[in-house]
Amino acid sequence: MSTIYDVARVAGVSPKTVSRVLNGDAPVGKKTREAVEAAMAELGFVRSSAARMMRASKSGLIGLITGAISHSPEPSEPAGLPDLFIVQGIQRAIAAEGKTLMIADTGGHSDKVAHLMHTFLEHRVEGLIYVADYHQEVSLPPVGRDTPLVLANCFDAAGTPAVVPDDRRGQRELVTRLIAAGHSRIGYLTLQRNMVATGLRLAGYRDALEAAGIAPDPALVVTGYLEGQGHDSRLLWDAIDRLLSMPEPPTVLCCGNDEMAMRAYGILRTRGLRVPEEIGVAGYDNYRVIAETLYPPLTTVELPYVAIGMRAAETLLSLINGEGPMQTNPTLVAGPVSWRSSVTATSNVRKLETKGRTT
Repeated sequence: MSTIYDVARVAGVSPKTVSRVLNGDAPVGKKTREAVEAAMAELGFVRSSAARMMRASKSGLIGLITGAISHSPEPSEPAGLPDLFIVQGIQRAIAAEGKTLMIADTGGHSDKVAHLMHTFLEHRVEGLIYVADYHQEVSLPPVGRDTPLVLANCFDAAGTPAVVPDDRRGQRELVTRLIAAGHSRIGYLTLQRNMVATGLRLAGYRDALEAAGIAPDPALVVTGYLEGQGHDSRLLWDAIDRLLSMPEPPTVLCCGNDEMAMRAYGILRTRGLRVPEEIGVAGYDNYRVIAETLYPPLTTVELPYVAIGMRAAETLLSLINGEGPMQTNPTLVAGPVSWRSSVTATSNVRKLETKGRTT
């Protein structure tokens, strides 16, 4: 860990001045104090009597920062718990190594992250894991060179070791399976377009079409979710209506997640369309509370949250043990397609014709 001598060197002051700033036992000029505090932030310096003990000693503690506890939905809400599942995966791997996982929840306030990181460092954790609630880019305060940090379900511009879902591959493999079942008109109801996952999944959707020699039709891709509106059924209704009103409507709808697919079931049935006899539906997440209880059960892609957590923990443990080089590119973790009966071969799908377009 960084020492007061490191701080003094970076700040351009004496170690005694750094000590005065830390202890507040003598006056220090404002500019000097600011220089020292900036140096401490840059180096990830943590004032802790325990941290000044023998460097060879190990605490056996791993710090984890998440929003899983405060973000957990009410039991009646049909929503996934991605960060909680990631935490479970991390716990399994950490416990297997005989270490103790300390968990701190942000309470939904990202400005608390720096304080929580600092608190963990004061408790001499051997490493830190930050878990995001969805695939995104983050910006976290620096930590000392001697305390490794791993990101789960997110990444940053600094190249911090990270583990994220392979969204592009997941969507590509789903669409490839749909094409193999005879579908060439595949509608895609996306999550909001500025999400990292949406861009990657769109790329995977196009990859599969192009690999099969099918020209992508931009009109088949419609946003079914907007930030602030979430799963507003009116937005989704309009998106589905646009797709079904096309001269050649899709024979299957890919949805941005399983909750959207569940709502699509209801909208399609309101229009008098049967799933999968007249149109197929596929989701993304494999959130089993939805996918396995819908009728018919939902074809979807597994988002491997537990595996992401385990891989993140394994990465951190390797860094703590000095094993292997520091990675700079995110590790991608893929999940399988769960093929269920919400999609059937196109030979069994009746053309929508007027029924789908005018109901």
